[in-house]
Amino acid sequence: QVTLVESGGGLVQAGESLRLSCAASGRTSSSYAMGWFRQAPGKEREVVATINWSAEGTYYADSVKGRFTISRDNAKNTGYLQMNSLKPEDTAVYYCAAREGRGTYAAMSAYNYWGQGTQVTVSS
Repeated sequence: QVTLVESGGGLVQAGESLRLSCAASGRTSSSYAMGWFRQAPGKEREVVATINWSAEGTYYADSVKGRFTISRDNAKNTGYLQMNSLKPEDTAVYYCAAREGRGTYAAMSAYNYWGQGTQVTVSS
């Protein structure tokens, strides 16, 4: 069992930056992939970015490429999502997710551990 806790959300203006953190606890001795997903009001949850255990493999949604960067620090059992040049359409609840394994997994269905989410609101 892996427990995930997100932090770092907030209200910012368009063009500004935020960094989300995801602290993992529990069965973190095993290799696990991490991902960030988001859900805007009235929309389905979608993938934002994912990263494999070694951090050598990453995946980004087209909508965030060049603006967001996913990373992780396995010594701290923490994942990060650096979000730059934020847009109003980035407004959503952002969820951290994890699954055991060494691959890079883009599909939401691949993840079995989820955090509670953190709100990101970008004003125009």
